[in-house]
Amino acid sequence: MRLFRQLSLYMALTLGANAAFAIDPATLETLRDGDMKKLVVHTAPQPVSGAAFQLADDAGTATLADYKGKIVLLNFWATWCAPCRAEMPMLSELQTELGGDDFEVLTLATGRNSPTGIQKFFDETGIDNLPRHQDPKQAVAREMAILGLPITVLLDREGAEIARLRGDAEWNSESAKSIIRALIEAK
Repeated sequence: MRLFRQLSLYMALTLGANAAFAIDPATLETLRDGDMKKLVVHTAPQPVSGAAFQLADDAGTATLADYKGKIVLLNFWATWCAPCRAEMPMLSELQTELGGDDFEVLTLATGRNSPTGIQKFFDETGIDNLPRHQDPKQAVAREMAILGLPITVLLDREGAEIARLRGDAEWNSESAKSIIRALIEAK
């Protein structure tokens, strides 16, 4: 937690006290409907973890900073979490429809999740467009105060957290897609 506080201070100093969204948070608030009402839009961008996580298939490590330049929907999940498993096909649909150079769904299996178990679940559900990355020691989750699963965090193009949703949601809903489109278009 100390590292997260230090990172928060660093980001506040780097971004300035008046760091602003590329889009007015009130605009995002008006797009929330259904499950998206659970989406908490921050009044100012928040710092994220600088910890490394494991890429799928032993391809090395990455950090959230590697995704700067695009809007990211970061989903913390686990294979043993029933609500996580229920929303994964919806996240896959969102990636299929809106994913590309400007937007990406980044799934991060947190805690004890075997690569084989993740692959089996993805195979069983026909998911082939989402990453199977892992945060086995929960370093990223811990630094971002992820308490419970699933939790989904929206990151802006600068890599800062701009919104958070606790629990599962219909990420393939028109409300979710409208929010993501608004973020993509607000370059």
